[in-house]
Amino acid sequence: MATILKGADVVASLNSKIIEDVKTLEIKGISPTLAILRVGDRADDISYEKTAKKRADTVGIRVKNITLPIDVTQTELLQNIEALNNDNNIHGVLMFRPLPKHLDERAVCLALSPRKDIDGITETSLAGVFTGNAATFAPCTAQACIEILDYYNINCTGKRAVVVGRSLVVGKPVAMMLMAKNATVTVCHTRTVDMPGITKNAEIIIVAAGQIEGLTKEYFSPGQIVVDVGINWCTEKNKLCGDVKFDEAEPIVGAITPVPGGVGTVTTSVLLSNVIKSAMSN
Repeated sequence: MATILKGADVVASLNSKIIEDVKTLEIKGISPTLAILRVGDRADDISYEKTAKKRADTVGIRVKNITLPIDVTQTELLQNIEALNNDNNIHGVLMFRPLPKHLDERAVCLALSPRKDIDGITETSLAGVFTGNAATFAPCTAQACIEILDYYNINCTGKRAVVVGRSLVVGKPVAMMLMAKNATVTVCHTRTVDMPGITKNAEIIIVAAGQIEGLTKEYFSPGQIVVDVGINWCTEKNKLCGDVKFDEAEPIVGAITPVPGGVGTVTTSVLLSNVIKSAMSN
């Protein structure tokens, strides 16, 4: 039986630190504040917005909601971002994506100040991940993977790590972050030949494939550490499932994150932790 790497324990540790830092900031007259910028009324965006607000309230971080109509113009959206950039009382901005197709998403991301880019969506922030610039923020989901490894004292030095997925949200940044922790990293993707042959030889596997239960028992070997980033609705099972077929992998590997209750749980706390870091650097 594998050790279950529960996100709740990581969250509790992160939140404890956030609460102490909020107290320190308030003594200095600073109220750490997150701005959530949403275009339209996508159900998943609204759900995450509510979750983030509830979590922020729990640790003492204020939230300012900015909701724009789905037909907002590029100019209006950029004006809102500029206003947030110039507002010294806002310490971090979370902007939901994807944006409606009539908007230039790259231009919008470039407009956001990197010092308020707490979710690592700007090119400056991503460059910081590749160059090791601690003044920028990595994408929160990628950082959540690293927080889990750190909390459970999983030493990456010299380990063979495989990242399944090459997105800018998880795959590429988490590969760089693992290398920064002295792991030897291989990145697999849809064009990889004999992926099971590669993953079975890894000691640490980060799975962000975007495919419901795409990694079955053939991909794993005993003793591995598996971090499953996937959050997918499985109609057949009528529940959330990961990118790993948990029931097949769990009896084989040494440790694995659950879905739900793993990486996704930690991501929001990473976001709030970044708000604190931004507030402290101002």
